[in-house]
Amino acid sequence: MTSRVTAPLGRSLARLGLTPNIVTLIGAAGVVVSALYFYPRGQLYAGSVVITVFALFDMLDGAVARANDSASAFGAFLDSSLDRVADAAILAGLMWWFMGGGNDPLLAGLTLFCLISGFMVSYIKARAEGLGVNCDVGVAERTERLIIVLVAVGLSEFGVPYILAGGLWLLAGMSLLTVLQRLVETRARLNGPDHTEDEDKRTSNGA
Repeated sequence: MTSRVTAPLGRSLARLGLTPNIVTLIGAAGVVVSALYFYPRGQLYAGSVVITVFALFDMLDGAVARANDSASAFGAFLDSSLDRVADAAILAGLMWWFMGGGNDPLLAGLTLFCLISGFMVSYIKARAEGLGVNCDVGVAERTERLIIVLVAVGLSEFGVPYILAGGLWLLAGMSLLTVLQRLVETRARLNGPDHTEDEDKRTSNGA
């Protein structure tokens, strides 16, 4: 269902001459600038809407790559790297607001925890893959984390009670659970018989 929407848009962008990497750069830059402009000023709803638009645009890089058959390993690397920058900018802008006009040090600290735990979720997966095992488990991958924080922040400006604090506590709990899930999964896979046999073979070949 998603590809039915993204595929035509990807073909349109490809016809305009946009490459997947340019789409990635525009999407990430838009998220970063929007988050660091709107959120520190307390414009939480407007910021969330603009960030969502650029985040959805960033999702089209894969569709553009398929449209002009230009997928590359570097493109995937660039996309993953800039996703981390965009996520950090969203939470940094929100934390800036809590430390300033929002005047809520507790939620500022909670936002910082969400930022760090979000990085850990991504790092554990990347490190596990670097060691030769897959680690896609977890209740809060990037899409889920973005939905939670953007919905909570956007609705908070309409006076929905406890929506912002509740969203951040939910995000923090789900991120922590995902970190633990991925640690356990990676340990199990690294200690599994298949991976152990592969390691023994590599050691024997190296000897």
